[in-house]
Amino acid sequence: MDLDDLTLFIRIARLGGISAAARDLGLTPAGASARLAAFEKCLGARLLHRTTRQAALTEDGRTFLPHAENLLEAAAAARAALGGAQATPRGTLRIAAPSSFARLHIVPGLPEFTARYPDLRLDLRISDSMVDLVEGAFDVAVRYADLKDSSFVARRLAPDRRVLVASPDYLARHGTPETPDDLDHHACLVVGTLDRWTFRDADGAEHARCITPVLRINDGEAVQQSACAGMGIALMATWCAADQLRSGALVPVLPDHPLVSTQTLWALYPSTRELAPKVRVFIDWLVARFGPDPYWDHGLPVHSLP
Repeated sequence: MDLDDLTLFIRIARLGGISAAARDLGLTPAGASARLAAFEKCLGARLLHRTTRQAALTEDGRTFLPHAENLLEAAAAARAALGGAQATPRGTLRIAAPSSFARLHIVPGLPEFTARYPDLRLDLRISDSMVDLVEGAFDVAVRYADLKDSSFVARRLAPDRRVLVASPDYLARHGTPETPDDLDHHACLVVGTLDRWTFRDADGAEHARCITPVLRINDGEAVQQSACAGMGIALMATWCAADQLRSGALVPVLPDHPLVSTQTLWALYPSTRELAPKVRVFIDWLVARFGPDPYWDHGLPVHSLP
């Protein structure tokens, strides 16, 4: 049984169409269709119902799919065992990542990564929506999350540190809050649905406040820019506001009331089996790039960090 045929079948099943799978694997749609037909003839079973735009699994296809995935994973593990650390990463690596974080901290490092692994092709999908790794046929996802889903293997990349910030101009015009209660009298800016701000007092007790924002945007960079423009006080991850804090365009607010975050930056992949070399090297690169003490926190004023 040809492993390339198994790969093609799995990609069609996950992407829902022959054309999409062909693009992913560097084939023509006609070539992929002919190859699938020959594979089905060899197996003596029809695996997919085809239309001009979609492909859906037949009953035989649904039964065969997990076995096909197991075969590919076993083959990858066998190659890795033979080649050890020398296995060459190749093929297409499909990555999902949050949009602002990807633009600021993943994309700038890709020239270095691709120069190191020239046989890899990258398909990076950036979105703040929670993607389905399996249905989207992603190899790895980068997520800031309070990890609860045990169906994925996760590797910790970096802590999530948050800080309240505002521009010096805003504080000069509206005053500086001294306690979280004072936020009721200020314009607050919110990223997405993060309108519950939890503070820790000097005794270690946690106190949550529900914020009614004057501006809500589903993009961290856009909220950071709005805060720099003097529109209000924002809760920001340090990875998004670090440069502005260092330059003085933003300053910490309520530094004696640190924010509580239950989230962490993770790399997730939907398999408990041996990692394919392409996934392993990408995750290792992320760990080396960010690490437990991420570069974006270096040089921040001490009172900026929770």
